[in-house]
Amino acid sequence: MLKKLPKENMGKSNLGWLESRFHFSFAEYRNPNNINFGVLRVLNDDIVHPMSGFDMHPHSNMEIISYIVDGEITHKDSMGNSETLKRGEVQYLSAGDGIYHSEHNLHKSLDLRLLQIWIIPPKAGLPRLYGSKKYEKNQRENKLLNIVSSQNGNADIKIYQDINIYVSELEKNKTINFDIKKDRQVYFVQIEGNSQIDDIILNNGDALEIVDVEKLEIKALENSHFLFIEMPKV
Repeated sequence: MLKKLPKENMGKSNLGWLESRFHFSFAEYRNPNNINFGVLRVLNDDIVHPMSGFDMHPHSNMEIISYIVDGEITHKDSMGNSETLKRGEVQYLSAGDGIYHSEHNLHKSLDLRLLQIWIIPPKAGLPRLYGSKKYEKNQRENKLLNIVSSQNGNADIKIYQDINIYVSELEKNKTINFDIKKDRQVYFVQIEGNSQIDDIILNNGDALEIVDVEKLEIKALENSHFLFIEMPKV
């Protein structure tokens, strides 16, 4: 089953300094029929305007991945970590029994766009983890780059939950295939450009739920930047 989720139907928020599109129920967008997709609890497409951001705030018992689309994000947390990440780079945080962190766009003129992905951990109270990974464009250009996996997976970033996150920047008219194992499902996000999967066209900001499908064929109708999360089927 392929279920397209047009961006126009998603939750929205504009706080002045922050513009967000919510794929699932979050903040002022409350939808009891759209809480999660499997272990994927939150996927927010955020634009943070210059010289603003999220001040220090707590998290617990959630695995949080930030994928930077444009601009720069500066992270600080109560574990003593501090760094700035740019386009295509990834930050992760397994909050465990609790952590405080902040995220800011300290650039004076350029917006920051990022995807914030919250994954439900396999159980509460796991040890806290933090890390990041810097990638070059050629690592995801016309190929799938596995940016996050489980502890038993192959990605440089490993979290507790049994998921894989892949990204790609695919040139116009090129195609990528991906085999989906039995009892797995996929949540696909079109970040930039557009793609075609079967007879479904996905434009910038759209998403696709993929269940009971064995193979994905992703064709770039124009230069296309996308991310998808592969996870246990529920």
